[in-house]
Amino acid sequence: MKLNRGKQESSEGSEGPKGKMTLPLALVALISAFGSSFQYGYNVSVINSPAPYMQEFYNRTYLDRTGVPMDSSFQTLLWSLTVSMFPLGGLFGSLMVWPMVNNCGRKGTLLINNLFSIAAAILMGTSELAKTFEVIILSRVIMGIFAGLASNVVPMFLGEMSPKNLRGAIGVVPQLFITIGILAAQILGLNSILGNAEGWPVLLGLTGIPSLIQLLTLPFFPESPRYLLIQKGNEEQARRALQRLRGWEDVDDEIQEMYQEDRSEKEEGQFSVLSLFTFRGLRWQLISIIVMMAGQQLSGVNGVFYYADRIFESAGVQSSSIQYVTVSIGAINVVMTLLAVFIVESLGRRILLLAGFLLCSASCAILTLALNLQTTVSWMSYLSIVCVIAYIIGHAIGPSPIPAVMITEMFLQSSRPAAFMVGGSVHWLSNFTVGLVFLYMEAGLGPYSFLIFCAICVTTMLYIFFVVPETKNKTFMEINRIMAKRNKVEIQESKE
Repeated sequence: MKLNRGKQESSEGSEGPKGKMTLPLALVALISAFGSSFQYGYNVSVINSPAPYMQEFYNRTYLDRTGVPMDSSFQTLLWSLTVSMFPLGGLFGSLMVWPMVNNCGRKGTLLINNLFSIAAAILMGTSELAKTFEVIILSRVIMGIFAGLASNVVPMFLGEMSPKNLRGAIGVVPQLFITIGILAAQILGLNSILGNAEGWPVLLGLTGIPSLIQLLTLPFFPESPRYLLIQKGNEEQARRALQRLRGWEDVDDEIQEMYQEDRSEKEEGQFSVLSLFTFRGLRWQLISIIVMMAGQQLSGVNGVFYYADRIFESAGVQSSSIQYVTVSIGAINVVMTLLAVFIVESLGRRILLLAGFLLCSASCAILTLALNLQTTVSWMSYLSIVCVIAYIIGHAIGPSPIPAVMITEMFLQSSRPAAFMVGGSVHWLSNFTVGLVFLYMEAGLGPYSFLIFCAICVTTMLYIFFVVPETKNKTFMEINRIMAKRNKVEIQESKE
């Protein structure tokens, strides 16, 4: 392997075309995605199925304490808090990304983060025994903090470990596990399994198990080589980590590329969020991730999932069967994200983003029409189902998985943590906003709410078309040079 290595390298000073999927790389991707991203997805949808039983528990507990039944408006408020505390916690978690990954490393942050999840799982699992609903609301905040950190740190960690020709595929793995987490919560939440009066505390408490597995297994894998070399200055550890991840001894070209990246950044030093906003050399990268992250959440994916049950009901699906239909939609989401893992390296990032947003905008426009006409035209309700499925396919191949991959690729080591902090905060704020505003939008506009989502999809798509470059199979330095031209700045590479 070592003898031929010189011929395999690209002249750009990176891993060359032969970076391959090794067992350590595959295992670290699976363990970090299962222990972190899976739980983010699981907790997004875990409280949907058992909602009536949980609300009954809130009511019963309040009655036991005060002797009077809970006022319906107070119950609505408590339930709204239970749902919305998760994205709010996600925002807090995103704000912790920059200090934590710089001080504890990527792997260290993931290990510490598991403590949030395990604590929340124990609290939620014992809430019924303790006769306290306040603990569930508190646990949703803690779980949100966990998800906020996980949703930013896992893509960063895996992106920095991957060879350039696998960075997109491995970068989509966290999103794949988010969809698997959503599906797992939907299946376990079926009335016949745990989505019932006795089972819901177990359903909520199960989230601690993946964290426990990650806590026990992740320490056996290396830290991000880029973090070890560029931020810790430890070439020996970085070299050992790379050799283990790549499966060969000669990793000099990758080490050189890291040094080159380090030299080109020495002028700026470590970026804080404030300096990221004021630095001209990263202006278009920053605008791009804000647009993509906001577009991902404001394009209405949560609204479509929320509306799906009613769309199926109006199409004549029996209410007892709707939860099975929801599970099948979750399965479609998983399959399409899995497809994205396999096609992102051949088709590229841009084409998946553009095709995804185009399909989402078309689905939203046709869905508006179908929902308005379903009372007068009998087959329109079936068209609405097709639109929901088409929307979910569109979102799963591009808008859901690709933006986090792009943050890893468009920023270098010194600015990446701050960029993830900004991107993550935009993601969770937008998520929180849709959760808060959608019910009012739907009450005021009805089916026309989807036209707003359609407009957001089209706007995001146009921005990507005109501004965002293709990053497939390029080193971080090559991408940096492309963006430097757009930002009209010179890159310091005199010592290359």
